[in-house]
Amino acid sequence: MRRRQFIALIGGAAVTWPIAVEAQRPKVVMRQVGILTGASGPVSDARVRMLVQGLGELGWLEGRNLRLEIRHGGGDGAALRKHAEELVGLKPDVLVANGGTATQSLLQTTQAIPIVFSFVPDPVGSGFVNSLSRPGGNVTGFTQFEYTIGGKWLELLREIAPSVKRVGVIRDPTGAAGVGQFAVIQAAAAAQSVETQPINVRDPAELERELNAFASVASGGLIVTSSTNALVYRDLIINLAAKNKLPAVYAQREFVNAGGLVSYGADLFAVLRNAAGYVDRILKGEKPANLPVQAPTKFELVVNTKTAVALGIEFPPTVLARAQDATQ
Repeated sequence: MRRRQFIALIGGAAVTWPIAVEAQRPKVVMRQVGILTGASGPVSDARVRMLVQGLGELGWLEGRNLRLEIRHGGGDGAALRKHAEELVGLKPDVLVANGGTATQSLLQTTQAIPIVFSFVPDPVGSGFVNSLSRPGGNVTGFTQFEYTIGGKWLELLREIAPSVKRVGVIRDPTGAAGVGQFAVIQAAAAAQSVETQPINVRDPAELERELNAFASVASGGLIVTSSTNALVYRDLIINLAAKNKLPAVYAQREFVNAGGLVSYGADLFAVLRNAAGYVDRILKGEKPANLPVQAPTKFELVVNTKTAVALGIEFPPTVLARAQDATQ
C-alpha cells in the first residue's frame, strides 16, 4: 500500500471510529421517583436528604440516572391531596411517602404506581396493607414502631421526672395511629396509678388551649406521640412545654434537636436507608406486594442537657448511660 493511501485510510478511520464507539456505548436510562411528605420545613427537608443519600449509596444519582420530584404537604390535607395528584400525573416509576397522611393521599390517588412508605405507625390498622408479611396491592414500606413503645415512653418520663402523676398525651385523634398510641399509654398509666389526658393536635389554637389548661394543675408531664401534625407544630409544642415547665418525652429526635427534653424512637437514617433499598429493588423489577412491611430494628434515646437544666431536671445516670446522643 502506498504511503498516501495509508494516510487516507488512517484518517478515515480516525473520523469514523469515535462515532462507532459512541453508538456502542449503552444509553443511561433515567428513572423517576416522586417523594411526598406530610409535613414541611427543616424536618421534611432533612428526611428527604437522608433518603436521597441512601439512594446515592445504591448508585441512584439525581441528574445522572435519577429524576426526583418532591412535594411537601405542610400538614394541609387539601394541599397534600393536590400534590399527590400532581406526582401521580407525572407517572413516576416509584412513589415514596413519608408518614401516614402522605401514604393515604397517594393510595387514594393510585393503585398502580408502586409506593414505598416510611414512618407509618400502623399500616394494617390504617388500611394501607393487608398484612405486614404480605402487603398486597401496590404499597409496602417501613413502620415507625410497635404500639408497645408507648409504655416505654411512660417509663422514661417517670424515670426522669418521678413526681409526675398526670400525663398529657399529645396525639392526633383523627387516625388509627393516634388512637392506638393513646390507648397503650393509657393502659400502662393505669397500672401505675397515673392519670392520662389526651391533648389533641388538630390545629394550633386547640393545642395551645388544651395544653395550657392541662398545665394549670401540678405534677404534670407530656408524651408527644408520632403524627404529621405534631411535626408541623413542633416548635409550638416545645415552646409551650418550656413555658409551662413540663417535662416531655417525644417520639422523634427532631424535637430534641429543636430544644425538646428527651426522645426515644427509631433511628431515622436507618429507616430511610431501608426505604431507599426498597426503592432500589422496585426499580430493578421487584413488586411491592412481594416485599414485606418491616419494623425498625435500631432505636435511639436522645437527651437535651440544656433543656434539662432549664427545667430543673437532672438526668439519672441510668438514662445518660443509655443515651445514644446528647444535645447541649
